Amino acid sequence: MPTPPPRATGATAPLPPSPQARDASLDQLCINTVRTLAMDAVQQADSGHPGTAMALAPLAYVLWQRHLRYNPANPDWFGRDRFVLSAGHACMLLYAVLYLTGYDLSLDDIKQFRQWGSRTPGHSEHGLTPGVEATTGPLGQGVGNAVGMALAEAHLAAVFNRPGHAIVDHWIYFLASDGDLMEGVSHEACSLAGHLKLGKLIGIYDDNRITIDGKTDLTFSDDTARRFESYGWHVERIADGNDLGALDAAFTAARRVTDRPSLVIVRTHIAYGSPHRQDTPEAHGAPLGAEEVKLTKQRLGWPSLEPFHVPDESLEQWRRGRERGARCETEWQQRYDAYRKAHPDLAAELERRLAGRLPEAWDAQLPSFTTTDAQATRAASGKVLSALAANLPELIGGSADLATSTNVVFKNGGDVAAGSWGGRNIHFGVREHGMGAIMNGLALHGGVRPVGSTFLIFSDYMRPPIRLAALSHLPAIYVFTHDSIGLGEDGPTHQPIEQLAGLRAIPDLAVIRPADATEVVEAWRAAIRHAGGPVALVFTRQKVPVIDRARYAPANGLRLGGYVLADAPGGKPAVILLASGSEVELVLGAHQQLAAAGIAARVVSMPCMEFFASQPREYREAVLPPSVPARVAVEAAAPQPWYRWVGDHGVVLGLERFGASAPYQRIYRELGLTVENVVRRANELLGS
Repeated sequence: MPTPPPRATGATAPLPPSPQARDASLDQLCINTVRTLAMDAVQQADSGHPGTAMALAPLAYVLWQRHLRYNPANPDWFGRDRFVLSAGHACMLLYAVLYLTGYDLSLDDIKQFRQWGSRTPGHSEHGLTPGVEATTGPLGQGVGNAVGMALAEAHLAAVFNRPGHAIVDHWIYFLASDGDLMEGVSHEACSLAGHLKLGKLIGIYDDNRITIDGKTDLTFSDDTARRFESYGWHVERIADGNDLGALDAAFTAARRVTDRPSLVIVRTHIAYGSPHRQDTPEAHGAPLGAEEVKLTKQRLGWPSLEPFHVPDESLEQWRRGRERGARCETEWQQRYDAYRKAHPDLAAELERRLAGRLPEAWDAQLPSFTTTDAQATRAASGKVLSALAANLPELIGGSADLATSTNVVFKNGGDVAAGSWGGRNIHFGVREHGMGAIMNGLALHGGVRPVGSTFLIFSDYMRPPIRLAALSHLPAIYVFTHDSIGLGEDGPTHQPIEQLAGLRAIPDLAVIRPADATEVVEAWRAAIRHAGGPVALVFTRQKVPVIDRARYAPANGLRLGGYVLADAPGGKPAVILLASGSEVELVLGAHQQLAAAGIAARVVSMPCMEFFASQPREYREAVLPPSVPARVAVEAAAPQPWYRWVGDHGVVLGLERFGASAPYQRIYRELGLTVENVVRRANELLGS
C-alpha cells in the first residue's frame, strides 16, 4: 500500500497531493507491479529473462491502458488489435500484463512460470496462454508473424469492408529486440511490409543495447531508423522509455500514419531499477538474485518485500481495461450487426472463413487424369490448385519468386500490391524465411488459408517458421517442387537429398509426396481437409506416368498415408516393395518383373508417412504384415525415415551422397535407382 500522508501537527498540515501527482503515483505503482512480478517469477523459477520486462513495463502500461483494443473476457474477439511479442524471451512482461488486465491467467499461473504443465512457459505459446497471439522465441519470427497479420487485415478489409461498414479495421503491433532486428528474417519481412505499405502495422523496437554476450556495439552498429525509413516505414523515436507522455504521443502519431507501417524506437535500460544489474548482460538471461531483487524493490519504493505482492490499487487500475475492452467489443459488435443486416452474404462468407468451415462441394470440380496424361506432379498440382481456388476464396499465397516453376498461381485472383490488397497472389520475392514467417501470421490472423511455394532444397531457408507452424498447429500449406535428383542438370546444389528426412522429423507436420497426377488430386484434397496443422506437398520437376487405376488400386488410399497399390496373388506376398513419389514407377516395374519370374510381390505407395503412422495398428499391419519381413523401400533421398517401415530385415535404396549435374535418367542409373536394382535387392532378401 502507498505510504499515507503524515498526520497534521501543530504546524500547518501539508497540502494533499494534486490529482496529477496522485495519477502519476498510481501509474508508477502499476508499472512497478509488472517489474516486480517479472523479478519474482524469474527468481522463483531460477530461470528466465527479467531485464527486458523490467525495462518495458512503462511501454506496456501505456499501450494496454491507452491504445490497444482488447477484451480479456473474449481473447479471440475478431475486432481486437493484435500484439505480437517477437522478443519472446520477455514473456514475463506479457504474462504479467495478461494477468493484471484480467485475462484467464491467475497469479498462481505466474508463480508457475517455466514449470511442467504450466500456462506460463519459458517463451510464449499461442493456444496455451489466453491472449498470446503467436508462438515466439526464435528471434525475428514474431516480426514476420505481425507482417502476415497486417497483410491478412488489409486483404480482408479490401474483400469484406463496404462504405459505411468498416468491420475489418484493427491494428497489429509487434515488439522486437536488438536480436530480432539482427536476424535476417526481420529484414525480409519488413522490406515486404514497407513495399506493400501495410499502414495498420506498428512495430516497437526495444533499443536497450544489450545482448547475451555484452553490449550491442560488439557486433551491431546499424542505424535502425534509417534502415526502416529505407524500407518505406514511418519512424518515431523516444529517448526515454520511462517517459509516459512521449510513449503516448509516439503511439498516437504512429496511428495517424496509415499509408505505411510505423516503427517506434524506444531507448530503454534493461533491468531498470536494479542497483547492480541495470544495463548489464547479466540481466538479460538470468535471475537477478534474491539480494538484488530485495535491493531493487527498495530502490523502486515497493511497499512489500514479499514475493508476488500485487497492491489492490494497482490491480484495480489495470483491471479497468476489462470495462474498456467490453465497450470496444460491444461497439464493434453493433457495427457488425448492422453490416450483417446490410450485407448478409458477405457476413456469412466471413463467418465461414473465420470458423474454418469448408463450403459445400468445395472439391466437386477437381480434375481427373488418364494414362495418357503423363506430366510432372508440379504441373498437375497447378491444375488442381486452379480448380480449388474457384471454390475456396480463402486460399491466398504465392512463391519465393518461383511461380512459373511451382505453379502456385491464383488465376484471375489479382496481385496483392500496395493499395490493392484484395488480390490473392502474393509476390514474396526471394525471401523464403520471411515467406514462412508471414504465412504463419496469415494463418494466425484467421480468415485466410496461406499457401507458399519454393524448391524443396530451399525449404532449409524456411525451416524455423515451418517448425513453429507445426508447434502451433497452423493450417499452412507449403508447395515444394523439384523434389529430387530428378531435376537433373541443375546439379547437387539444387537437388534435395536430406530435406525429406528433415521435414519428416518435424512433429505434427504432414509431408505428402504423391506418385502421379491422380495422387496429386488426393494430396490436395487431404491438405485442405487437414486443418489441424501444416502440410508440405512435395512435387516433381520431371514428368511421371499416370498410374492405370483400372489395373491398380484407386488413389484415394492416399488419405491413409500408405496403401496397397499392387498385390501378390491371393494377397500373400513374399516381398513388399515400398516407395513414394516418382520412385513408385520403379517399384511397379520391379513388381512386374518379379511376377514374371514367379515371385509374389506387393507394392505399397507411401505418400505420407505421418498419415500412415496415425492409422490403427490393424490397418498398418494389413498393409505391412509382420509375417513378411522381406521389404525393399525406394526413394531418391536420404534413407533414414524408411527404416521404421522396412524393419530389421529389409533394405532401403536411397541416397547417402549428393547428386550430380546430368540428365536425370543418367543420374538415376548411376546411383542405382533402377528397376533392375530393385529386383536384385528383392531377390537377395529372398535368397533367390
